[in-house]
Amino acid sequence: MGEAWWKDRHDRCVAQTKQGGHELIFIGDSITQGWEGGGKATWDKYYGSRKAANYGFSGDRTEHVLWRMENGEIVGEKPKVAVMMIGTNNIGHGSSDAAATALGVKTIVGKLRTAMPATKILLLGIFPRGATATDKMRMDVASATAQFSSLADGKNVFFLDIGRAYVSKDGDMWKGLMPDLLHPNPAGYEVWAKAMEPTLKNLLGE
Repeated sequence: MGEAWWKDRHDRCVAQTKQGGHELIFIGDSITQGWEGGGKATWDKYYGSRKAANYGFSGDRTEHVLWRMENGEIVGEKPKVAVMMIGTNNIGHGSSDAAATALGVKTIVGKLRTAMPATKILLLGIFPRGATATDKMRMDVASATAQFSSLADGKNVFFLDIGRAYVSKDGDMWKGLMPDLLHPNPAGYEVWAKAMEPTLKNLLGE
């Protein structure tokens, strides 16, 4: 029963891919899927008129995204921009260290470049997780982000790290934006959208 939602969502995303016609797609895990939950009002405000599609799956790690790309999702789309943030669950579920997580991200970006060479990829740094700057997962996601940030070439792949918007000067997480120390609430999604907007406008040619 617990896996039924995942298959249903996969089937919907395969159909979404076949339909195509999207100019902006989002690829990721529960943080991205959350644009349909706590982030819905912000999504409608910023992306409702932009032919946008959501390919976020709760619990996904880099290997899940790769599987989905090989099984009918995403590949076949020809968006102007693909926004991607993935990797926190590799660290959080203990399946990968920072280096392996970064390698997973690099592999996805490589496959996206091959499958949709005209698409601009906006690669996001993994959002901070954990209460403090010294939390092990906080340090690991920061390390993974640092290792894949070099993929940005300013031509096809662009990098943006907005994680600092969710923490205080001393590194403590703003619970007013991420109450569970991982997922943005509605205010957190607004912060995310505002931080991306200048870059998205430029990449979308608006």
